[in-house]
Amino acid sequence: MSDAKARPSRAGVREVAAAAGVSTQTVSRVINGQLNVRPETRERVVAAMTALDYRVNNAARTLGTRTTRTIGVIASDATLYGPAVGIAALESAAREVGRWIATAYADAADEASVAAAADRLLSQGVDGLIVLAPHAPTFSSLTAAYPGIAIAGLHMHDAAAGQRTGAASAVRHLIELGHRRIGRLAGPDEWIEATARDEGAVAELAASGLDPGPRWSGDWSAEAAARLAADIAVAVRGADGLTAVAVANDQMALGLMAGLRSAGLRVPEDVSITGFDDNPDAAFYAPALTTVRLDLLGEARRGVAAVLSMTDAASPAPPALVVRGSTAPPRRP
Repeated sequence: MSDAKARPSRAGVREVAAAAGVSTQTVSRVINGQLNVRPETRERVVAAMTALDYRVNNAARTLGTRTTRTIGVIASDATLYGPAVGIAALESAAREVGRWIATAYADAADEASVAAAADRLLSQGVDGLIVLAPHAPTFSSLTAAYPGIAIAGLHMHDAAAGQRTGAASAVRHLIELGHRRIGRLAGPDEWIEATARDEGAVAELAASGLDPGPRWSGDWSAEAAARLAADIAVAVRGADGLTAVAVANDQMALGLMAGLRSAGLRVPEDVSITGFDDNPDAAFYAPALTTVRLDLLGEARRGVAAVLSMTDAASPAPPALVVRGSTAPPRRP
């Protein structure tokens, strides 16, 4: 007789049902992604599956349902805050409805790279695709190339409205402080979310009867913004009379503040700065950064719902302006 301990049996559907207080049929409906399950019931079942380390037999499920219960995600630079937290939010949103994600990375500006990523994911039998922070031309090419596949963009269509609203709120804050000459440091022109944020800023300036002001464009990185700081410092000190800059993301705001400090300017005494994203470090910048917080999990839920043709996904919470120390009324001459 072997001295080895018997391997504990894995939890099955019955154990999950007992832990969640539901029937085995309800557990099966959650596993198979059927929509006739109340959200609170689905959450209990998923929580029980997690607690019991329940593992779905993907091979058997695929044979029985012709679906892998997996959503493909095409992402670009995961070293940036937005794409990194977007992937985490999508994974959480997919798990809430009994799905998983498979991620492939691509150069968002390169149609061939995006197509190759899509082919790789589709070859794995994913149930649909979500493109994270897409470029407009490549997203259009992707939807045209795969007309029979459910494809959504995390910052597309209705989600872009949140980007515009958030950017407008940052500019409105600056105007309410008394700023009248406000510049913009935008993200890359080809990024849909960069365009939406810039549109929101410009619309708010126009609504207040203000000139759009000078505009610069970066690549989302702190390094790029630091390089632009010398030009922006000239606009602050010169006849342009710039007193504030609305920046399209927090990383560029960090680089800009560092560059302005090297140029001998103080934030917010000489120039106010706003960011966008409210990354976890924003409260610890010097000074702490006034920025815009998005409901990324809410956006991810909407993206997952769009791919799965679900109609019961709640709308994301509206963008929230987080006021900190990087903004103040303009210094009077």
